[in-house]
Amino acid sequence: MELKRVVITGLGTINPLGNNISDYFANLDSGVSGACLIDRFDTTNFKTKFACQVKDFNPTDCGISPKEVKRIDRFVQYALAASSEAVIDSKLNLDSENLKRIGVILGSGIGGIESLFHEIMDYSEGGQIPRFSPFLITKMISNVAPGYISMKYKFMGPNYTVTSACASSGHAMTDAFDAIRLGKADVMLTGGTEAPISPPGIGSFASAKAMSSNNENYKTASCPFDKNRDGFVMGEGSGILIFEELNHALSRGAKIYAEVLGTGSTADAFHITAPHPDGEGAMSAITLALKEANISSNDVDYINLHGTSTPKGDIAELKAIKSIFKNHAYELNLSSTKSMTGHLLGAAGAIEAQACIHAINSGIVPPTINFKTEDPEIDYKMNLTLNKAQKRPIKIALNNAFGFGGHNSCIIFSQYK
Repeated sequence: MELKRVVITGLGTINPLGNNISDYFANLDSGVSGACLIDRFDTTNFKTKFACQVKDFNPTDCGISPKEVKRIDRFVQYALAASSEAVIDSKLNLDSENLKRIGVILGSGIGGIESLFHEIMDYSEGGQIPRFSPFLITKMISNVAPGYISMKYKFMGPNYTVTSACASSGHAMTDAFDAIRLGKADVMLTGGTEAPISPPGIGSFASAKAMSSNNENYKTASCPFDKNRDGFVMGEGSGILIFEELNHALSRGAKIYAEVLGTGSTADAFHITAPHPDGEGAMSAITLALKEANISSNDVDYINLHGTSTPKGDIAELKAIKSIFKNHAYELNLSSTKSMTGHLLGAAGAIEAQACIHAINSGIVPPTINFKTEDPEIDYKMNLTLNKAQKRPIKIALNNAFGFGGHNSCIIFSQYK
């Protein structure tokens, strides 16, 4: 069986740098920080008082009715908003498409944690009377995001959510890629969505000492590869990509942003939260992706790193890069866009895949902002694209996404030719 080729024909997002794809890309290029003080709840007693929030979002602006808003969690609202932009961008004619051949596979690490928290608080403060909302389950479970998208557009192809912590959307894109190249679908909406900025989301990651508590300098707290990094900065939002079988896209004259070449998925089998110190799982995922893409490590021009701004994680990932790419590690560009967007957990891989696609189409490598002080454990001869975007032709870009539990995802995109 000959595998199909898969291309990307539509993009949509809502994230801390923009409520649409053009604003997101412009702010990436400009090196804008999406961090702000949290304004959704009282952070007086919290160790961390800031995050990268989505700003000025009104769900009714993207066709979600006020009645629906009450019935769906914020993470689903974000997915519906981003998917709407992606579908419009793709110019798919849904009246003529076989909707049984269009599916939705998304990633979400947590799902509706905000809704669950509010229901538990209402129960706790209500005299132990079990009056839970009949919509709680469907607001909370992570699979409802693709479910709502399928109902909105009548897509009847593969439909589910992948949950593998911060690798979730990387694995969702992998599954979507496989569905098309194996002939199970013609078009897949894929990516991820997350809305974790809530008391339990912020409080629990802070207690685990995974998140920055640099409240005095919150705008620059996400500082991957800087000696003074002290943890990631929470982000939120959604990134949706339209994956499409090449001949299907060509037959309708679709605009093609890039091609998906290959993916790799592995486990560290080391620790529930810490990465393998030598990046062994990451190395294996990258190696698998390169093999599937049928390219050499020397063919890669840009890597959008997982780069969370954690003391151990940043070092382990760069060790993996040096081990795989050897001398070429000093010739390609590397950057962590989490320095700007914060960490969108299960949606991180999706918006970072979009950053890779933007680099391919624009020839602009987004920067790693907020760098000030060198860490003696990091080799700065590698081009980490520090503080300012750089221009160079990008033909092939690679995106890493790693999650708690030791989950690793790597996906490779190329210029379509």
